[in-house]
Amino acid sequence: MKKLLLVTVLVGSATQAQPASRLDATASQAIVQGCVTHSTARGQSHAIVVVDSGGHVIASLRMDGNGYGVMDFALAKARASAAWGVATARGNTPGFANAPHVVTVPGGVPVFSADGRTRLGAVGVSGEPPPDDVACAEVGIAAAGLRSAPAPR
Repeated sequence: MKKLLLVTVLVGSATQAQPASRLDATASQAIVQGCVTHSTARGQSHAIVVVDSGGHVIASLRMDGNGYGVMDFALAKARASAAWGVATARGNTPGFANAPHVVTVPGGVPVFSADGRTRLGAVGVSGEPPPDDVACAEVGIAAAGLRSAPAPR
């Protein structure tokens, strides 16, 4: 009986230690809330969109004071980052701006698992100057216990 209980505990612990393999609603809402907390503390207002690796919206919020165009731009940033797996600020490769699904304005940030090995999706943030959009996205990702960059190889 004790051996069976020990095996059950070990299996349960191994399962809990596995990093997320997909971006779920709970983590996406934590990203949005982290962005909102960061933005509110600075007296800012953002539109925030979290997408999975296929560019499908999981969670979004347009904070007060932003028009629908800001939300559209946040979605475009999120989808571009999800499509290419890099931050939209990295669009400085010659010819890259003309590729499909590219946005070269900072504010689209990829989301990786907590161990940095699996790309899960992306966050797009718009509504403030680009460096503030990026900071908001990165704080939101960290608030969810995830990473905005892959682990070093």
